[in-house]
This record gives sequence, structure tokens and C-alpha cells, in this order.
Amino acid sequence: MSEKSKQPRKIELYSKEFYAACTVGGVVACGPTHSSVCPLDLVKCRLQVNPTLYKSNFDGWKSIVRNEGFSKIFTGIGATFIGYSLQGAGKYGGYEFFKHQYINSVVSPELANRHLTTVYLCASATAEFLADIMLCPFEAIKVRQQTTLPPYCNNVFQGLNKLYSTEGLGGFYKGLVPLWCRQIPYTMCKFTSFEMIVQAIYRRIKTPKDQLSSLQQISVSFLGGYLAGILCAIVSHPADVMVSKINSEKKEGESMVQASKRIYKAIGFGGLWNGLFVRIVMVGTLTSFQWLIYDSFKVKVGLPTTG
Repeated sequence: MSEKSKQPRKIELYSKEFYAACTVGGVVACGPTHSSVCPLDLVKCRLQVNPTLYKSNFDGWKSIVRNEGFSKIFTGIGATFIGYSLQGAGKYGGYEFFKHQYINSVVSPELANRHLTTVYLCASATAEFLADIMLCPFEAIKVRQQTTLPPYCNNVFQGLNKLYSTEGLGGFYKGLVPLWCRQIPYTMCKFTSFEMIVQAIYRRIKTPKDQLSSLQQISVSFLGGYLAGILCAIVSHPADVMVSKINSEKKEGESMVQASKRIYKAIGFGGLWNGLFVRIVMVGTLTSFQWLIYDSFKVKVGLPTTG
């Protein structure tokens, strides 16, 4: 076999194969990582709804294992895996697509290169807007499972059937607006800060990116992802609290604005920051590993790392 035939076939940038690879990379990066922190997310969501429920994360896990059984610390993992796999597909694949489209179709490449931050913000916002439409039904099931005792349902499919039979299609999207309010700023911050942090790291290194090994480039992605994740957690946390509260406490016939006003009046500004430290740890870890997995996948299929 010739040396040429042994080399992996490179995927042409911005081709259909390129976007397909990025979409699959988003699934691989988001589904497993979000599922892995499900026990942490469970305690976080319950504390957002009732801050007095547990004294700490460890107290929460001990209480759940003692009163509900060990398996219950993974409550909501099915909805989490399916929902965030779909969201990852739309978010990462969509970001790559819209970033390229905005640079080459909406404005001239020369102008876009002078305003890359705006391109990153617009591309990530568009991708997340669409990705959340796929995520929302599963997020609704997850939050109900995690914040009701006894749990709302035993598995994601039972939950989908129960929610549809009791609330109709609207029940799946009751939390879409607050989800957009949480996820769109989060993703805009996640992708834009990542791109800028990675660029700053490469400028600091001074060695051209294409002269660095794949391992070195992926390490930059991991570090950039963690720093970006901390910023994401802070920016999106108040909306994250409202998503949990609205999904579990919104009254029949109450509009989103009415529910938000009522809940804010009850919890105040300070209540919007319940569970922030836990979310910083969770989101920072999530974001760093998502970029690590995503860029490792891209390298594996013959694509350059992001940034």
C-alpha cells in the first residue's frame, strides 16, 4: 500500500462533509458531557427551586441516596442525553455554518475580518436559537423529573407522553423563551470568548498554530474552553434559575411575563444567583471538555481545531 493511500482523506472545509462532521462532533461533545454531570445538575436544580432543601451538594447526594436510592442521583439523565445531543448538533454544526455564511454571504470577507467578534456573536446566537427548539421538550422533562418529589416520570419517553397528554404541544415549549434567555447569551459568550481567548493564547505562544502538534492545539482548546466556561456560567446563571423555577412553578393560564414577575418578586435579585458556585464548577468543566472532545473529533476526521 502506498504512503499516500495510508494518509486519512482530508475533508474539504465548508463542504457538506465538513458541516456533517461538525454536527456529529457537537453530538459527541455535548450529549455525554452533560449526562456525566447529571448528579450535580440534579442538586443544583433542586436548590434553585428550594434553597433550604439541602445544606450542600454532598448533603444533597447523601439525602437522595438515603431517601430515594442510589440510582436516583441520575434522575433526568435520559432527557439530558437526548436533549443535549440534539442541541450540540445544532449548536456546533450551526455555528460553523453560520460563521462561514455571515463572513462570505452577508458581508464582504474583508469587512467581516475587521469585525470578527460581531460575526462570532451573530453566528453563535443564530445557531443556539435553532438548537434550543430541539432541546426545549427534553429540558422540560428533565427539570420536571429533577424538581418534583416523587419524580414526574420514570423515563424520558414516559415523560414526553405524560406531558403531551396533560398539556399538549405547548407544554413542550412552555420554557422556550427563558431557555433562549439562558442559552443564547451563554452560547454567545461560550463561542466568542473561546475564539478570543484561544487567539490570545496563540499570540502569547508566538509559534504559528499550524506548526504546533495536534496535542498542543487541543490543549489550547481545553484551556480556552475552561476559561470561557467560567464566563458563560456567570452570564447565563440568572436565566438558568428562572428556567428551573418556571418549569416547576408556572401556574395554569399564567403568561411567561406574569410567571417571571411573580417568581422574581418571591426570590428577589439574590435568589437569581442561588447555586452559582456549583454552576461555575459544572459549566467550566463541561465547556472545557466539550471543546476538548469537539476539537479532538475534528482532528480525528482530518479537520483543523477551532480558533
